[in-house]
Amino acid sequence: MRLSRLSRTVLGVVTVLILLAIYLPLGVVFINSFSTSQSLSWPPPGFTLEWWGKAFQSAGAIDAVLTSVQLAIIATIVSLVLGTLISFALQRFAFFGRDTVSLLVILPIALPGIITGIALNNFFRTILGVPLSIWTVVIAHATFCIVTVFNNVIARLRRLGTNFEEASADLGAGIWTTFRLITFPQLRSALFAGGLLAFALSFDEIIVTTFTAGSGVTTLPIFILNNMFRPNQAPIVSVIAVVLVLVSIVPIYIAQRIAGAERDDR
Repeated sequence: MRLSRLSRTVLGVVTVLILLAIYLPLGVVFINSFSTSQSLSWPPPGFTLEWWGKAFQSAGAIDAVLTSVQLAIIATIVSLVLGTLISFALQRFAFFGRDTVSLLVILPIALPGIITGIALNNFFRTILGVPLSIWTVVIAHATFCIVTVFNNVIARLRRLGTNFEEASADLGAGIWTTFRLITFPQLRSALFAGGLLAFALSFDEIIVTTFTAGSGVTTLPIFILNNMFRPNQAPIVSVIAVVLVLVSIVPIYIAQRIAGAERDDR
């Protein structure tokens, strides 16, 4: 279907406005990270690299980054294992309630974060009586990070079918040999893409983290929230925010490149 010239113009204008609304604030944060103003007055009275040096020398910021990386890595590993197992169970086996289980797996990422956070907080503290810690945050993040792995793996399994695995079994290979030599190599890119997305999702999550982190757990997003309104900290927070955006973009970009390369191969 061909659009009229007026429709294309209107669509282009709307697209540009939406992109500006999304990325213009990010541009302002980037510029503020070089501003000489401690209160981030606009327009910036001057530019300096002072805040970048202070940000990378901040012990609190470094500890928050390390905590976020550690948390994201563990949550990603848990998500890769559980997401892959669930994908195989739902794709390769027929059982009563399979569609319901699939819905329940996907539901956490669709629910508002504040609902998930309150529910998990009550579950850990009231029902289990478990003190909040980094491990409660790992479990909380895994509940929605599993979805990214699950979606990638189950889509790949649906496309692959079982012909190669059945041929491997006919030739005498066992289950683990077939998985190691046949199934896993075909799933590697899907697992890699799902893992990257899960890492990015966990690294910059703040709503669920706020409800499930103990008093001694400070991730990078929580560090930013706690310091953005403190005197003389706003420029440093802007620097950290820019770094956070860049770290989040990299895995998402790589995952998209992998998906695009696979489409081209087909």
